[in-house]
Amino acid sequence: MSELSATRRDILSAAVAGGVLGLLPAKLHAATGGHTIRPFTINFPDSDLADLRRRVSATRWPDKEQVPDATQGVQLATMKKLARHWEAGYDWRKIETRLNAVPNFITEIDGLDIHFIHVRSKHENALPVIITHGWPGSIIEQLKVIGPLTDPTAHGGTEADAFHVVIPSLPGYGFSGKPTRPGWNPIRIAKAWATLMHRLGYTKYVAQGGDWGNAISELMALQQPPGLIGIHTNMAATVPADIAKALSAGGAAPAGLSADEERAYTQLGDFYTNGLGYAIEMNNRPQTLYALVDSPIGLAAWMLDHDIRSYQMIARSFDGKKEGLTPDDVLDNVSLYWLTNTAISSARLYWDTARLHGGGFFDPRGLKIPVAVSAFPDEIYQAPQSWAEKAYPKLIHYNRPPKGGHFAAWEQPALFTAELRASFKSLRGRI
Repeated sequence: MSELSATRRDILSAAVAGGVLGLLPAKLHAATGGHTIRPFTINFPDSDLADLRRRVSATRWPDKEQVPDATQGVQLATMKKLARHWEAGYDWRKIETRLNAVPNFITEIDGLDIHFIHVRSKHENALPVIITHGWPGSIIEQLKVIGPLTDPTAHGGTEADAFHVVIPSLPGYGFSGKPTRPGWNPIRIAKAWATLMHRLGYTKYVAQGGDWGNAISELMALQQPPGLIGIHTNMAATVPADIAKALSAGGAAPAGLSADEERAYTQLGDFYTNGLGYAIEMNNRPQTLYALVDSPIGLAAWMLDHDIRSYQMIARSFDGKKEGLTPDDVLDNVSLYWLTNTAISSARLYWDTARLHGGGFFDPRGLKIPVAVSAFPDEIYQAPQSWAEKAYPKLIHYNRPPKGGHFAAWEQPALFTAELRASFKSLRGRI
């Protein structure tokens, strides 16, 4: 792109400072020095898509599992249905068009290119929010909620419900840069997100996340960067120390738990016993996962085997049952990982985090700013209100939506949107 004139540089600088970058025409986004914010367009060549179909078609299949359920892992019948749809019925260009229909940008933070979506509401009193995905997710998880959050009057809400929305891709994920050295852990990412929101001109904002997005949002809350006034989580870190100790010992639930607490204990016990295989490998040996970057079906199976309730929901979708995610939703996300070749670069986040020697993923962190919790029933565990109240002294919202799981915004966008509107209602007077 040619160098900007002085007038156009002034316009862009003012836009960045005023936080209105998402409303400007793309031609005004160009280099302005060390804090460049560049427009970004997604367009994979046809040859990449043809190679993907060829590899799916050439899959070398294993024997069928020996059991009638998923206790040995992702089932052969499900993967063959996925493969047939990927090869013959799936069109990547549809999701590529949807991604390009929202403003995408790249900016360098701490030496790494960070990709993000930035959509500003037409309502000037909108609350800025940065929403962070997890693994095995991506920015595709949040696409369904951008419209309802930024344009609430067109989606059953009022002007007072409006958000300006920022959705970054984690380092090593999607269209963000791939770190070439260790160190891009959640602590560093949390600092980068604060830099991003400052660079976009937001002086007051909130953060939201599940999975890695929760860890990063909670670390932002611990770091208390100027402007962050609260967070929302759909995968809360609330497990009390005595519960964590009992879980690590693999014993029965402690006496005196409520029904909600017993259910959470059972869910966590099942996940720790049967659902952590992927995380153990990525914590310890992410570079060993060469098969994931060579076989699309290998990658898909690895990503489907995250938690049992998500897997069951996805398997049902390939049987034609409409709930939560669709087959196209699933393949949109897996295809993004494949086309960007981020199977191993994304896995390294686990390795980097395992070396921080901090607490467990679900241990309370002692947050001192307002926190809102949405406890979806099919999450890895549905955080009980009693645990949330102890973990978050400034709990401003707690609710148990009637349905939804690990990919809440993606599976149940209407419920997720309602939760964010309710969660931050009390904080809007602070912007």
